[in-house]
Amino acid sequence: MNAARKKAAEAMEKVDMVIEVLDARLPQASCNPMIETLRGERQRPCLKILNKSDIADPAATAAWIAYYNRQPDVHAVALSCKLPADVAKIPALCLKIAPHRGTALKPLRIMIMGIPNVGKSTLMNALLKKRVAKVGDEPAVTKMQQRLYLGNNMVLTDTPGMLWPKIQHPSDGLMLAASHAIGSNALIEEEVATFLGDALLVRYPELLAARYGVKPEGMDGVGIVEAVALRRGFKLKGKGVDLEKAAHTLLQDYRSGALGRISLETPETRAVLLAEYQAAQEAKAAAKAALVEPVSDNYRN
Repeated sequence: MNAARKKAAEAMEKVDMVIEVLDARLPQASCNPMIETLRGERQRPCLKILNKSDIADPAATAAWIAYYNRQPDVHAVALSCKLPADVAKIPALCLKIAPHRGTALKPLRIMIMGIPNVGKSTLMNALLKKRVAKVGDEPAVTKMQQRLYLGNNMVLTDTPGMLWPKIQHPSDGLMLAASHAIGSNALIEEEVATFLGDALLVRYPELLAARYGVKPEGMDGVGIVEAVALRRGFKLKGKGVDLEKAAHTLLQDYRSGALGRISLETPETRAVLLAEYQAAQEAKAAAKAALVEPVSDNYRN
């Protein structure tokens, strides 16, 4: 990741704009703050693509588009990189964002960035209408930068997916894990599926009921995983249900869209998360300050 960041910083000097690919189901959780920093340092405008919008909650996606379009030097669009008609809109949007480039003599230089497994390689292949980047339903498929021409007026630089060193909010890490931006070898699927079950009970209980035939009232995330095991007949040899297999099934149903159109965060829930985090940090600082008592004058004497 450090090597990828260094190369991205070097390449940023030679591009005119950035396309940042986000997961429409968790746009801000899938937004790498390092990309924002690199882009800000070079003052490069950005087209934020909320990919996988076909399996995200359309109301939440609309709220995120409005949220990002209020930011300076940012234009946001929701689409699916698997749909050619959606991808075909992107070149014109880029030329609108950077109208001073886009000729044979001065091609528009675009860097495509994002965290692992959000669809950067799928986007590259769709834009160029040929397989130039390896695609897979797993993180970190792209290993190195690629520089490719789109027609005679655009140059695309594809970059490896970059996660940042420390994820500040635990729920972000769990959302990323649920959405497969973090490799399965770095997580415990039962823990992630329990988090997902809790989130779905709050936001989409009707989808759980429709998919697994459960009655969500009074259930928690663990209960949802157990219900999936019972519904699918996942049993261990001897006694008990196979929670590991059930957790994997719940995660796959979410990732594939089989559960329905789901978003794990909205601008409003994000604002609440940040406010709670700020309050917790302030309380922590106050508690730490209270432990440090001032030295009295008598003690000094």
